Amino acid sequence: MAALDTRTDRRPSFAGLLWGSTVGKKTAMAVSGIVMLLYLVVHMLGNLKIFFGAGDFDAYAAWLRTIGEPFLHHEWFLWIARVVLVAAVVTHAVAAFQLSRRDIAARPVKYARPSPDRHSGWRRFAPHLSRRRRASYATRTMRWGGIILGLFIVWHILDLTTLTVNPHAAAGHPYANVVATFSTWYGDVIYIVAMLALGLHIRHGFWSAAQTLGAGSAARDRVLKTTANVLALLLTAGFISVPVAVMTGLVS
Repeated sequence: MAALDTRTDRRPSFAGLLWGSTVGKKTAMAVSGIVMLLYLVVHMLGNLKIFFGAGDFDAYAAWLRTIGEPFLHHEWFLWIARVVLVAAVVTHAVAAFQLSRRDIAARPVKYARPSPDRHSGWRRFAPHLSRRRRASYATRTMRWGGIILGLFIVWHILDLTTLTVNPHAAAGHPYANVVATFSTWYGDVIYIVAMLALGLHIRHGFWSAAQTLGAGSAARDRVLKTTANVLALLLTAGFISVPVAVMTGLVS
């Protein structure tokens, strides 16, 4: 008698099915992107307190460690925020990588470009090629921008959190540490390049996230694109204003 097969077929969970689908990965990217965007808005506003002097900026940095007390212990809120942010960054990066691999696998051969002679119907193909070029440009911008931002996050943590690569940093003096960072040419270059990449990432990503989450429509398309442009501009300008202020002596 043949042995009974005791194995049971396990149905994949709803979360597994959702994550395995292209729509699910795009949704994960959109939601995690919104979480990071909200953090960036708060972070940028906090950074601008440096213009009010060392006392206000250091007091703000100290206050971040006491949020939620006495219900939460010292720095618990800060660590909870860090864990949520890391989860959002990892989810965003993994989903983007897997979607990119799927896109490459689905198009192993480059699109053929029609010959622009008078018999080829070039004008008929031109609008489609233009849209494809714009989509390709946006994809490359998001991909390389994401890589630049990923490397910058590592640098930023080593620079102003662990103080590993900041030779003039001292624990407990956030204002002085920021000034020390932007008193070096390489600190300014790294930060400004990363913030420009962030602006482009937000400009393309905000509109894409809105489409994924169903907020986009022909009527709202212009509003969403304008909002994306304004957000990208304000965040980029806000973040870059700090190193520029240190370089020009406005903050010292």
